[in-house]
Amino acid sequence: MADLNTLKEDLTRRMDGAIETLRRDFTGLRSGRASPALLEPVRVEAYGGEVPITQVATIAVPEARMVTVQVWDRTLVGAVERAIRDAGLGLNPASDGQIVRVPIPLLTAERRVELAKAAGRYAENAKISIRGVRRDGMDQIKGFEKKTEIAEDSVKEWSDVVQKLTDSYVRRIDENLAEKDREIKQV
Repeated sequence: MADLNTLKEDLTRRMDGAIETLRRDFTGLRSGRASPALLEPVRVEAYGGEVPITQVATIAVPEARMVTVQVWDRTLVGAVERAIRDAGLGLNPASDGQIVRVPIPLLTAERRVELAKAAGRYAENAKISIRGVRRDGMDQIKGFEKKTEIAEDSVKEWSDVVQKLTDSYVRRIDENLAEKDREIKQV
């Protein structure tokens, strides 16, 4: 017999993961000092697929306005540079052997707008994840109905619970985005 609480716990756990990923992505959008977290969302084309930059290099912050990326495999230096440049963070890396230096530009009004757009993209990706979890939950409910594990009357009730859960998580994403937006635009 299907259980609404078990379904809700599973969906909540998965939606919490999406929120946690969003928060981790937001930590990379620093409006002040350089931070290793700034490059953590960057994915590098390597070894026949896309991998997180942390799996091909070590990220360090030797000074307040500079991030260095020590690439382990010399053949990936160009791919790491390209990935950082294409990440939409407004950074212009330069390689020096196996080290990629990433100067952090001063935050101009234009740069703040770029960071706000990046934050919006991260938030939209989190919303897409939440909606995917919602769709899985709705599919599970339909499956329970087909197997007659729940009554037809319960389908509407269960669907409403899943939708309310989804709405609350989308609201949390919007609140996190608004907070990050205020932080980025603060001069």
